[in-house]
Amino acid sequence: MAPQTGELVSEVTAIRGMRDILPEEALRWQFLERTVAAVLAAYGYGEIRLPVVEKTALFKRSIGEITDIVEKEMYTFDDRNGDSMTLRPEGTAGCVRAAIQQGILSTPQRLWYMGPMFRYERPQKGRQRQFHQTGVEAFGVATPDMDAELILLCARLWRRLGLTDCVELQINSIGNARARKAYRDALVDYLQAHADALDADSQRRLHSNPLRILDSKSAETQAILDGGPTLEEFLDEEADTDFARLCELLNAAGVAYTVNQRLVRGLDYYNKTVFEWVTDKLGAQGTVCAGGRYDGLVQQLGGKSTPAVGFAMGMERLVLLLAEQGAVAEAATVDVYVVAVGADAEVMALVATERIREENPQLRIMQHMGGGSFKSQMKKADKSGARVALIWGENEVAAHAVTVKSLREGTVEGPAQSTVPLIELDSTLCALIAS
Repeated sequence: MAPQTGELVSEVTAIRGMRDILPEEALRWQFLERTVAAVLAAYGYGEIRLPVVEKTALFKRSIGEITDIVEKEMYTFDDRNGDSMTLRPEGTAGCVRAAIQQGILSTPQRLWYMGPMFRYERPQKGRQRQFHQTGVEAFGVATPDMDAELILLCARLWRRLGLTDCVELQINSIGNARARKAYRDALVDYLQAHADALDADSQRRLHSNPLRILDSKSAETQAILDGGPTLEEFLDEEADTDFARLCELLNAAGVAYTVNQRLVRGLDYYNKTVFEWVTDKLGAQGTVCAGGRYDGLVQQLGGKSTPAVGFAMGMERLVLLLAEQGAVAEAATVDVYVVAVGADAEVMALVATERIREENPQLRIMQHMGGGSFKSQMKKADKSGARVALIWGENEVAAHAVTVKSLREGTVEGPAQSTVPLIELDSTLCALIAS
């Protein structure tokens, strides 16, 4: 027996952690995407479009082989040539690869990209296996004013989205590789004496990626860390000077922030400034935007030494945050619904509607398809949310005219329905919609 409506055999259901986004939710996505693109354009950032699949070696070299992402979370497979490929788990590595390969780093570059990323994680609210990020990368500027611009850009975006009161900025400096190694060694020495009291994830990370222990959600582990060494003790003068300058710039611009000395980020390529925008509105998934400086990555991937800084925003989490705040994008309601009864009327309606769309591209017009009675078509016109119906029937065809009917109270002044010659339709329609 064939599956009933709404039922699907298991072979054709969506993969766990990879969601469908239906039209009503997609409106909020479109609103977010448009706003992000507008703010980035205002700061002079250009869009770059990157492949979804890259060579696995790219991520091993950039993210670090001893990380949760590379060890456990990447979607990796061999292609027909036996080459190892990976669905991108993040965007920075691909953007750096493209910038090197395309030879565009001889001058400073401000770039952004948007699209799906893939990680094999336990799906939960705000965390999917296919998720979407907007990434922003700035190459060629080593000074902290570049870091400040990215943070100010984020702050402006939150204002445009109405989310300023929902997010908090946390910043830190993690210094250079030498400082982090010295701190790492000191941290491991300290934590080894408390290993039995650490949570399971922290015990596993103690010798593979101990800085990630700083992110532990375990209260017991955090209490142990309170008595340990701090990264700040190991920073060199350059890192201290740059961080002080960043704080000075943010203070001058009126951007509130908290210095979180346990903020280190989970990827190997970061240095100096790191930052996160966090929220307490989404439960466990509190980070909505994160990034920092990665001055060594371009050279690490084969390019010339080039300073760089960037961030990524989790689009799912921002969409959820917009929903939590009751922010609703403008509904994609229909301005005009076209009704046609009879074969000749359908022809005239089809041709006239295309001309209307050509002359009035701002109008959202839905034309009824599939025939049906006048009554049934008018029910669908009303249900569509349209303000005005254009009606063609035998009489309209004979008179080379159209009946214009208001579907919403107050849409028109004067008669709620009138028949006008086709040559007068554009002006009549525009007047009605504008009223």
